[in-house]
Amino acid sequence: MKTSEFALSWNMPEVKFGLGQKIYSKWYTKWFDKSTLNGSVLCLHTLKNRVKWEEAIAKWQQPVLDDPSLPDWYKSALFNESYFIADGGSIWLDVSDDVTLPDHVRKWGRYGYLEGHEYRMVNTYDVHFYASFALIQLWPQLELSIQLDFARSIIYEKLESRVYLFHGQAGQWKTLHSVPHDLGDPDEEPWLLINAYIAHDTADWKDLGPKYLLQVYRDYMYTKDKDFLDDVWTTVKFVTDRLKKQDTDGDGLVDNGGFADQTYDAWTVVGASAYCGGLHIAALRACIEMARIMNDTSAAEEYEVWLNLAKKSYSEKLWNGKYYNYDSSVSLHHDSIMSDQLAGFWYLRLSGHKYEDFEKERVDSILRTIFKSNVMEFGNGKLGAVNGMTKSGQLEIVSMQSEEIWTGVTYGLSSTMIMENFQKEAFLTSEGIYNTCFNVAGLAFQTPEALMRDCHFRSCGYMRALSIWAIQKALELSRLESTSTTTVSKANQE
Repeated sequence: MKTSEFALSWNMPEVKFGLGQKIYSKWYTKWFDKSTLNGSVLCLHTLKNRVKWEEAIAKWQQPVLDDPSLPDWYKSALFNESYFIADGGSIWLDVSDDVTLPDHVRKWGRYGYLEGHEYRMVNTYDVHFYASFALIQLWPQLELSIQLDFARSIIYEKLESRVYLFHGQAGQWKTLHSVPHDLGDPDEEPWLLINAYIAHDTADWKDLGPKYLLQVYRDYMYTKDKDFLDDVWTTVKFVTDRLKKQDTDGDGLVDNGGFADQTYDAWTVVGASAYCGGLHIAALRACIEMARIMNDTSAAEEYEVWLNLAKKSYSEKLWNGKYYNYDSSVSLHHDSIMSDQLAGFWYLRLSGHKYEDFEKERVDSILRTIFKSNVMEFGNGKLGAVNGMTKSGQLEIVSMQSEEIWTGVTYGLSSTMIMENFQKEAFLTSEGIYNTCFNVAGLAFQTPEALMRDCHFRSCGYMRALSIWAIQKALELSRLESTSTTTVSKANQE
């Protein structure tokens, strides 16, 4: 019996996008003689390095695979959901010759991936907020490159007007100091022509600013790269100044504008809201911490006053004793139970914070409510967490998106549960969505953004499911906290 080895490669060293304004070299070409590079060279390189690569992959995966406390489905999901990093319309560009770019981007390259196989936008930011937990843990330098690209885009404006589809009204293409929705359409010219999304004017979205602030802070906390924080600090102030303008009633919280002005872009929200308000409070905490790191005393003091007012308003306008109401309107669905209402707390918690701004008792109450209603009453624990349920325990049908289970949101919620010692509930919740996607619906390696109770799905091959890496981070952090608590307890006993 003989064994044969073979390698298959495509050598596509250069790429240009739809409008053809610029030709890029791909990142891998940096490591070869471009004059002699072809498919054979890449195949030979693969065969020579195959064993070394396999050993490195095994070394990376083995601690998870050998952990008896982790369920088998999770071990499969963690690594298999990572397919989207390479298969998400992904591209890694060598831009080392572009002197207009930050040194970090020139050194590590420019990485882009699509929102989904069907949603043709590069680095969609409101969704990258969830998916970026994979990048910051596995390829942190690429995550910083993405952040620096967005930092540059914040200080850019495009005065040209265009019509937005949901309202049929004209608006500016890119507003100064707004965080863009995305970095462009590959059928046009990504990075040069940004904000391909035209359903809403995302300059009016209320989650993009807080998500930028939280990601910047999280990325600094994970990398401790002070140069990165120095580079983006000015844009942090620009974004917070813009957030002030989105607080229309002076209560310290951004006010949703009566349309779907956040990542749930078909689910209308009015006034103060559980989702955007929670993100805003968490972002202000992040800004206080960044201001202290930057020794910007006046900014830290300003953000502290702002945060105290925002927390007071958030509690008074939305807390109902068990969870935060969907929004502060008088609509019939204002008190819906939103499964993603702890998104802001989630980011702070996975950045090393505890309960400075979100009380432990309330967090636990919210998680118990969501698990009981959005997980168990909705699908008996077999479908993940549905986005919206009514206070009376019925499916919230006010919007298509309130009726959906979002894979990435379910993974993020599960990681929050793990941090708060709801591990059994966390794994039950996330196993439900994984089993539905991979086994029931047969959507392995094309994980959809959304499913419904009858397993109909929307947008297969989607970015947000990469948030499963937040579960891995939560497991690591919760074990560190447990070890620390045990050590302190023993020291006190002695």
